[in-house]
Amino acid sequence: MSLLKGKVATRAALVAGVAVAAGSATGVSLAATAHSKKTAHVASISLSQLNDKFTAMAQLKPIAAKGKGKIAAILPDTTSSDRWVEFDAPYIREAALKAGIPASDIIVQNAHGSDTTFYADAQADIAKGAKVLLTTPEDSATGTKVENYAKAHGVKVIDYDRLTLGGSRPYYVSFNNVTVGEKIGQGYVSCVANWDGHKMGKQDILVMHGAATDNNATLFYEGYNKVLAPLVKKGVYKAILGMKGNNLNTTAGTWDPPTALTEFEAEWSHYRSQMTGAVIPNDETGSPIISFLYKQGVKPYTFPTTGQDATPPGLQAIVAGYQCGTVYKPVFLEAQAAVALAVYLRAGMKPPASLVNGTTEDIVEHKPVPSALLSPIWVTQKNMKATVLAQKFVPKADICKGTFNGVNLAKACAKEGI
Repeated sequence: MSLLKGKVATRAALVAGVAVAAGSATGVSLAATAHSKKTAHVASISLSQLNDKFTAMAQLKPIAAKGKGKIAAILPDTTSSDRWVEFDAPYIREAALKAGIPASDIIVQNAHGSDTTFYADAQADIAKGAKVLLTTPEDSATGTKVENYAKAHGVKVIDYDRLTLGGSRPYYVSFNNVTVGEKIGQGYVSCVANWDGHKMGKQDILVMHGAATDNNATLFYEGYNKVLAPLVKKGVYKAILGMKGNNLNTTAGTWDPPTALTEFEAEWSHYRSQMTGAVIPNDETGSPIISFLYKQGVKPYTFPTTGQDATPPGLQAIVAGYQCGTVYKPVFLEAQAAVALAVYLRAGMKPPASLVNGTTEDIVEHKPVPSALLSPIWVTQKNMKATVLAQKFVPKADICKGTFNGVNLAKACAKEGI
């Protein structure tokens, strides 16, 4: 579990430069102004107004007063990332309260990785009077089942963080996930160029993948494939598993850390003499792999890895020289955007265009889904102080105390000016 329990409320002012995404990545196009006509005389809020103090949410109180029923959020699990428990759950609740939704009309749950629980929670929430669901299912099959049930009962659904392929939701809220993947790929390339002992022409990369049932994992892969595949094709890098057409081949994919380690160990056993780095899609799956590498005698700054979610173990691994960087997502922005959309839907009103800055393609339905897309940030040793620490996303003591794979973290932080 994360070292952040009980520390969510300690946030400083949002660092300048954390902004919403422009929606220009693959599969995303800028939204037209189709929403504006129906909301011209309605209280409005924009993505650019959202901040770490949740102050903009108060503008929604008149809209909240017009609506009835509950807003329910169902989060996926407690293992794929600490964020669901440590950040999303409390931030969603805080955003709803500050928007004027009564505490009795706010439901925030976690399905603990169970599709059965996820569906049962949705049914129970609707029976209790929920008018809007924010859903993050483990897979699209479960998400579609929930959305069909909700539609049959006159309940709106917002896909939160993960797009349900084949679903019927009117809106999707997330970070620009292709951009997330691009930042992972670009971060890896930059890391190879900067770490001692590595030459650009000698990289044999193991490319890992999130769960195949999660559309986000596909979008992450699309992003880092855009960066890495051309380099492999040109011979700058050599992917361990070779090429499939113009795509990098990857491991099967999972968000379960022990399973990710098993996948890695199998590849390590086969390619040990060749493997010199690994593109890993998040901190949680990378953590046991980095521990394994340390036990194999791998030294700092000799085996680049990547990550996502800016967890304390991931940030420690970065400081210690075992991880290149991590994709940081200011989750408080995502939670507010989702709740803002939900407040309008709860009142039977169409959200303003200022809350919807792009579209995301549902590749099953073959149609764009109106989306609120936020910008992720690549965090390394060099900008850690100005991002996750400045925003109190993670306390310094959780990064710069103790040891990590034999590295004194206090000394390592001091060396990097953290």
